[in-house]
Amino acid sequence: MKHFLSLEEQSSSDLEYILNLADKLKAERGNTSFKPLACQTWAMIFSKSSTRTRVSFEVGVRELGGQVIFLAANDMQLGRGEPIKDTARVLGRMVHGAIIRTYGHQDVQDFASFSKIHTVNALTDHAHPCQIVADVMTIREKLGEIKGKTVTFIGDGACNVATSWIYGAMRFGFELRIAAPKQFFPAPYLIEQAGDCLKVTEDLDEAVRGSDVLYTDVWVSMGKEEESASRLELLKGYQIDVDLMAKANDGALLMHCLPAYRGKEVTEEVLEAHAQTIFDQAENRLHAQKAIMAWLVE
Repeated sequence: MKHFLSLEEQSSSDLEYILNLADKLKAERGNTSFKPLACQTWAMIFSKSSTRTRVSFEVGVRELGGQVIFLAANDMQLGRGEPIKDTARVLGRMVHGAIIRTYGHQDVQDFASFSKIHTVNALTDHAHPCQIVADVMTIREKLGEIKGKTVTFIGDGACNVATSWIYGAMRFGFELRIAAPKQFFPAPYLIEQAGDCLKVTEDLDEAVRGSDVLYTDVWVSMGKEEESASRLELLKGYQIDVDLMAKANDGALLMHCLPAYRGKEVTEEVLEAHAQTIFDQAENRLHAQKAIMAWLVE
């Protein structure tokens, strides 16, 4: 039984296959003959609010021929304390796949184990693998093959998106730089695993020079609201503005997984100047996730 829970669990060849399929599905969108989820019902279990993730998965399941049930935590007994393994064993007898957006990564792993149905991690506090597949798809569209490129992540280098970028660098063969205050460096075990493909620094200028892509995310992730004041103070020197973009390579992309908070991690001017890339990136969530689900049921 195949699952898509984190990039660390996927082979480079499988990820390459998914990306090529995503390109094909995007080019052929509207062709109604490809229905790998026909006669299937997938459950979307969301404990965190969402715009792009919910819409892209709901549309994606339907375009692949399936039906979808959306379940917020309070819609289920999970909201009253039922163990995830019990919910998983019930849903595994009724639906064909599950898409889960929640806090604890172990919950997604447990669901996959106990449900025995295809399970997709739509975001946990540890990882956001679907986002990175869409991001790599976008970079390939605009800059060509990602292998050998340099991507610089700026801001909270310990967040789920940064963690997934680290595994992305290991799987796709590009250089990842993370510019962050020391308090927001990735976990030491991740730095050790990544080896030469990862460079972590507090020096923003050093990280940006020679970069093909600058990438940022919100400074206060869901579940971190109580830390807002301290996070904003520590990260205020890591804003992407016009001067910083100018230090990257000519034609460098700015990417953001959204939602964006203008005036914090990125200025309004820079975000709007790179809006085409950022909203192409958002659209590509649909195509990448359709490819992931199609690959799961092959």
